[in-house]
Amino acid sequence: KNSMRMIKTLLLTSVTILLLVGCKDKPDRHFELGNWYYEKGLYDDAILEYRDVVRMMSSNLASMPREQLNTVAKAHYNLAVSYFQKGWMDEARREADTAFSLWPSDDNRELVLKLKDPQQ
Repeated sequence: KNSMRMIKTLLLTSVTILLLVGCKDKPDRHFELGNWYYEKGLYDDAILEYRDVVRMMSSNLASMPREQLNTVAKAHYNLAVSYFQKGWMDEARREADTAFSLWPSDDNRELVLKLKDPQQ
């Protein structure tokens, strides 16, 4: 039982190290790692990864190709959801508003509305 737990811990650590090494200055990898952390319930780590995506990609939004702009909007969306999971409503609302302003999709609008009235 202990050896199985140790193997799982080593595997998790190895995967995390490989992902971190492969992420250097690659927003898509940070985005994927953020999703992985989120799925594991590691919201603080997910938030850091999504923030890295935003930091790396937000320097020139006006001339950014649509695909990249969509990725930045998704990072803001995922930040909003991660902040919501932590109970940080002000930050969640801010990120949802940013996601919607960058990419005015139904999903982004729905998140904005849901965070304005969480009882919906």
